Amino acid sequence: MITLIQNIQELLQVRETSIAKVSGAEMAVLPTIKNAFLILEDNLISDFGSMENLPEIKADKIIDATGKVVLPSWCDSHTHIVYAGNREQEFVDRINGLSYEEIANRGGGILNSAKKLNETPEEEIYEQSKVRLEEVMHLGTGAVEIKSGYGLTVDGELKMLRVIKRLSENYPITIKATFLGAHAFPTHYKENKAGYLDEIINEMLPEIAKNKLADYVDVFCESGYFSVEQTEKIMEAGIAFGLKPKIHVNQFNSIGGIQAGIKFNALSVDHLEIMNPEDIEALKGSETMPVALPSCSYFLSIPYTPAREMIKAGLPVALATDFNPGSTPSGNMNFVVATACIKMKMTPEEAINAATINGAYAMGLSETHGSITKGKKANLILTKPISSYYQIPYAFGSNLIESVFIEGKILPNNNP
Repeated sequence: MITLIQNIQELLQVRETSIAKVSGAEMAVLPTIKNAFLILEDNLISDFGSMENLPEIKADKIIDATGKVVLPSWCDSHTHIVYAGNREQEFVDRINGLSYEEIANRGGGILNSAKKLNETPEEEIYEQSKVRLEEVMHLGTGAVEIKSGYGLTVDGELKMLRVIKRLSENYPITIKATFLGAHAFPTHYKENKAGYLDEIINEMLPEIAKNKLADYVDVFCESGYFSVEQTEKIMEAGIAFGLKPKIHVNQFNSIGGIQAGIKFNALSVDHLEIMNPEDIEALKGSETMPVALPSCSYFLSIPYTPAREMIKAGLPVALATDFNPGSTPSGNMNFVVATACIKMKMTPEEAINAATINGAYAMGLSETHGSITKGKKANLILTKPISSYYQIPYAFGSNLIESVFIEGKILPNNNP
């Protein structure tokens, strides 16, 4: 099946050769071609260029993109899409003055979601989760990472990871699975934290590895959750079972989690709302991708990741949604890109780079996703007619997507 998209107003994120990521000043450079064509062959990008250089081809399908922009689909490297129910009441509690930490301390937060998940049958969790996955696909996401972490028991964590695996098998979107058993300490281990670490390391991880249920291991390294020492112990165990670390750090406090992540060559360190100069310094020269979650900051009214300082220091930045029931009940990467521009003062070029090529890196997908490059997956966004790609973050409340391509095929029933 050969698809030709022609007369594209502007083709974004064009990379002749595949690159892993962009950092520092390079983040402000977004290579594009105006009045372009793009050729898809089955599920891959086969050719692109200026319309004046369009080769003679026999296409099975021709799409006219006059006045429209084409870019790679979003790569969302941090989500918790698989969960049961919601936490609407906590949303109202925060409006009435309770903090995220206060809600957690009285049995809300992650423990609330864990209770619901363990009480909900696996089939029902799958049915709820697939609705969310379909929604984010229609919002332009073509690769997504999904974490466990609302089980906090051996059975609960395995149940979540089986659901993630089933979603991956049943949908064309690329899904990476992350084991986040160390999301919080369950109530029955509140006075025996060493006991829960033992359960994670000696019961959960062996089963996950045996059944090939995860790609990554994650830890919520934060005051009141998992200490740096506990985080290092879990990362070390995860690596021994073939899982690469990705960790939650610096959401509310800077306690040394970034340095621990770098020490264990974590693929990414995520949240980063609170960053000290030594945290930024530690990331220089590392292979670890800093990931910002601006819609979490928006929803919780907490500080935003200081992206300008980090980019000025020469670092890369990726953007992700943190889609979850408690602190970010949205998987809309378009809103994330807009919020990064509006609240974090990232330029549209930086934000698009962060949400495509750098997001792909944060999932280990640089070779197949995140740019318009020959041989990469034909996962694309075709916009409605727009004046320029600046309109994507500018018109933050509008859905400017006309079509989403996953594996070279247009998603059916794209909702406006």
